[in-house]
Amino acid sequence: MIATEGTHMHTALVTGGSAGLGLALARDLAADGWHVVVDARDAERLAAAVGPLQGTVTAVAGDVTDPAHREALAARALATGRLDLLVHNASTLGPTPLPPLSDLDLAGFDDAWLTNVVAPLALTQLVLAALRDAGGILVGISSDAAVEHYEGWGAYAASKAALDQVVLTLGAENPQIAAYAVDPGDMRTAMHQAAFPGEDISDRPLPESVLPALRTLLRTRPATGRYRAAEFAAGTAGPAGPVGSSAHVVTA
Repeated sequence: MIATEGTHMHTALVTGGSAGLGLALARDLAADGWHVVVDARDAERLAAAVGPLQGTVTAVAGDVTDPAHREALAARALATGRLDLLVHNASTLGPTPLPPLSDLDLAGFDDAWLTNVVAPLALTQLVLAALRDAGGILVGISSDAAVEHYEGWGAYAASKAALDQVVLTLGAENPQIAAYAVDPGDMRTAMHQAAFPGEDISDRPLPESVLPALRTLLRTRPATGRYRAAEFAAGTAGPAGPVGSSAHVVTA
């Protein structure tokens, strides 16, 4: 996908945009001429993260599990006049340190389910018509835990497997869009560190290393399905659009 179509700027909505892969993707798309709408729970952290970005960025602070926040987030995205890309990146591990399922606090499982499954579906419902009109792309950031079985990862894994089903079923039901469950692989992020407290994860690649694969996926637009970023690792980012000379950040 290119950044502009005629005189209309492409719009992306990326949840969890204050750090990690969400921030890296927002930075990349904004610099490529997209209008990027992002959210995160911590208002100060979100403003500090997106403030230096090049391009047009709308930051909407709030918790994606909050219906009122989802309404506000959807409204800001739809106010741009189109929606070309929706990326469900906001996520939680659930209780940490990661417990075996036999000891899992069910309230913690509820939190993982609401954040990783219910919120993405509810947000998609709010903007699906616009995404269909634009022939856009729906992306759920998945994990190998959605298809593999790791001790202690049960709550997160179950929620990511469910997210895969939600995203890909939406794709099957709405042929006007492309829908992808994308496993980015291990990354050096705060959430990954929380899964391995006290361990050195500096050998994991930075989230920015995943961007060429994601941009290749968006540009080539393969059939709706589940993909690993490594499958697109040899690709390069799509054609660059106009790059803003300074950030235009709108906060809400």
